Amino acid sequence: MQTIYEFTLPRGYVDAQGGIHKRGKMRLSTAGDEIRATRDPRVLSNPSYLTLVVLSYVITELEGVEIMTAGVIEQLFTADLAFLQDMYEKINGAEPPRMKVVCPSCGHMHEVPVNFTQEG
Repeated sequence: MQTIYEFTLPRGYVDAQGGIHKRGKMRLSTAGDEIRATRDPRVLSNPSYLTLVVLSYVITELEGVEIMTAGVIEQLFTADLAFLQDMYEKINGAEPPRMKVVCPSCGHMHEVPVNFTQEG
């Protein structure tokens, strides 16, 4: 199972010296990351900060940046933040389980997602 994913930011983090940092790595999130983030004082005072804190936990590397913090994430361009949020959702999103079913009319076997919610 892959747990670390490489990325290249569309614009890049600009450090205090004007250096641009684009390449990094993100790991899969754990339940502990999410729980710890909800207890962060910045999140308690402003729930919108949750994304920044969680991303600072799961981004394990950003070339040339020693320590990844929510403050670093806060300084990213909007396009880069949107990119990282999308990546986070894609690598941590659970695909619904699939099962094989046989069509009662034609007998053809299909694979369909399992829907655990009851509608209608």
